[in-house]
Amino acid sequence: MSPSPVPIVGGTGALGFGIALRLARAGVPVVIGSRAADRAAEAAERLRERVPEAEVDGLENAEAAQRGPVVLLTVPFRAQSENLTNLREALAEGQILVDATVPLAAAVSGRATRLLGVPQGSAGQQAQEMAPDGVRVVSALHTVSAAALAELDARLDEDVLVAGDSREAKRTVADLIRRIPGLRPVDCGRLEAARLIEGLTPLLISVNSRYKTHAGVKLTGLPGELW
Repeated sequence: MSPSPVPIVGGTGALGFGIALRLARAGVPVVIGSRAADRAAEAAERLRERVPEAEVDGLENAEAAQRGPVVLLTVPFRAQSENLTNLREALAEGQILVDATVPLAAAVSGRATRLLGVPQGSAGQQAQEMAPDGVRVVSALHTVSAAALAELDARLDEDVLVAGDSREAKRTVADLIRRIPGLRPVDCGRLEAARLIEGLTPLLISVNSRYKTHAGVKLTGLPGELW
């Protein structure tokens, strides 16, 4: 049985497109979303060039979000609120929204390494507040390098920190993450932990800038079976 399509809101951006590439290569159908349908279609064509066997469509964000039970939100923080407002009529009860947003201050020069305060506590909690009733938010995919994802020959070997208030939703997201070889999902507890997880991104940006690499996060001492 073929897996359900995975809509990626903001899938034309670096992180979203990198995740789309990896999922498509793993045999997962993807739907690339963008504010402009033509940009989404162009990105879908670029993905097919990289992964000829891919099942991929490119649609406007709201239309894309209706195509699968697990929707990824991979937009910059400055666009999170606008996108969630535009998705209020598209997202439906029972769907899972995976928020990969990091509240980073825009850098005047160099790389953004300063975390912004969010009244709700984190971007993930803001997403839950703005999502329609019955849509469960899971915070994940903040620490995986977009550049590493996009380089299909690069071997991934890192953990993806997952937080959310629904155990069932987290498990569903973990199953999806495990489809990408080299990524190990780790349950970090309730959605309030998103504040801590999001804070690792600017740290990694600083480290990776200093060492000219694409390091991720790897936790040690965990049992073999995590879910």
